Amino acid sequence: MLLRLPALNVTPMAEGYVLEEQIGFLLRKANQRHRAIFNGHMDNSIAPAQFSALAKLHELGPVSQNQLGRLIALDSATIQGVINRLVQAGCVTSERSASDARLRVISLTKQGQERIDRLLPVAIEITKETVSSLSQSEIATLHRLLAKIST
Repeated sequence: MLLRLPALNVTPMAEGYVLEEQIGFLLRKANQRHRAIFNGHMDNSIAPAQFSALAKLHELGPVSQNQLGRLIALDSATIQGVINRLVQAGCVTSERSASDARLRVISLTKQGQERIDRLLPVAIEITKETVSSLSQSEIATLHRLLAKIST
């Protein structure tokens, strides 16, 4: 059975595989563009995953390290490294949970709160620049479709 991708007018392998028309390739290119914009505007000392952790802690308050990793789509090994770097930078604390000693509770420090307060307006501008070539309707559609395929 051949799968025809109507919007892209490509049939995999049987009629030729055109890399530039593949969803994964286009997603990677879009991500590369977004990362370049992020790196051009954001504080050079913070990586996207670190920013995500600070932003989620700002939004929710203290959470377990495991929960934070799930919320920002990072595996346990990766979130551990992100938290270690944020602890070293003085942006978060990592303490044993009072109710469950197996859990580490991650909290913003005063320095971390000040940093995310400075970075959130920059992040909004990064998002605006990333989607600047799209209409409001296209932005809403893109957001809905990306959310749908990322679940």
